[in-house]
Amino acid sequence: MGLLIDGVWHDQWYDTQSTGGRFVRKDSAFRNWITADGKPGRTGEGGFVAEAGRYHLYVSLACPWAHRTLIMRTLKGLEGMIGVSVVHWFMGENGWTFERDSDGLVGDNLGEANFLYEIYIKANPSYTGRVTVPVLWDKAQQTIVSNESSEIIRMFNTAFDAVGAAKGDYYPNILRQKIDELNKRVYDTLNNGVYKSGFATTQDAYEEAVVPLFDTLDWLEDTLSSQRYLTGDVITEADWRLFTTLVRFDSVYVGHFKCNIRRIADYPNLSGYLDTSKNRWRLTA
Repeated sequence: MGLLIDGVWHDQWYDTQSTGGRFVRKDSAFRNWITADGKPGRTGEGGFVAEAGRYHLYVSLACPWAHRTLIMRTLKGLEGMIGVSVVHWFMGENGWTFERDSDGLVGDNLGEANFLYEIYIKANPSYTGRVTVPVLWDKAQQTIVSNESSEIIRMFNTAFDAVGAAKGDYYPNILRQKIDELNKRVYDTLNNGVYKSGFATTQDAYEEAVVPLFDTLDWLEDTLSSQRYLTGDVITEADWRLFTTLVRFDSVYVGHFKCNIRRIADYPNLSGYLDTSKNRWRLTA
């Protein structure tokens, strides 16, 4: 996992020495919004109007952050409006690449790059920061709209409704406060918590991350003992944000990220919830 410094690629891992062994995630750098009328969204600049065929999504199939954007793209029927390029599963010294030697890897459909960092440089030649997925690209302005997954799914949820997106609101007004509360805890302790545990380089930093992680899993297990989804009987973005971490937990995070106090398989309600979410996804996809 390298980074760009003033537009130059460096194969450099995260610096945890300066943070007491803790993994500290930086905020996403590109925070513009696609809107129905092209007016500015909550952050960033305006000029990104919702149009079929204008935008392109760069993802990794291994990445839970990218996975949530693919889910919302499908739920909202945006496959014909927003193209996708899939990076190679292996991240080497040049970061994410667009090799085409494995099933499901389509390379860069726009023919723009061999490496994902080239997309970042095209958007900002002096960019400094990590090169991550997902990336939402504007073909008209030749720039990155956003590399913040939580905001990309919000754009997909409503911005394209007037140009033919499928029905469905996964962030309904009546549930927004509850969804925001759920997202805050699940993101900090679980979605990002697996990384804070796995990338910790001191025992103290590891324990600071892994204990709250399993406290949250215990809390979710109790919550789901009396309801089908996180907010009750309605599936929302909070569920899909949780799903992309849960579905990787036992196979990836237990071993590779040392989140091994318990497995999801050891939680009856979470296991049932995960099966329900998988079945819901199969019906949608």
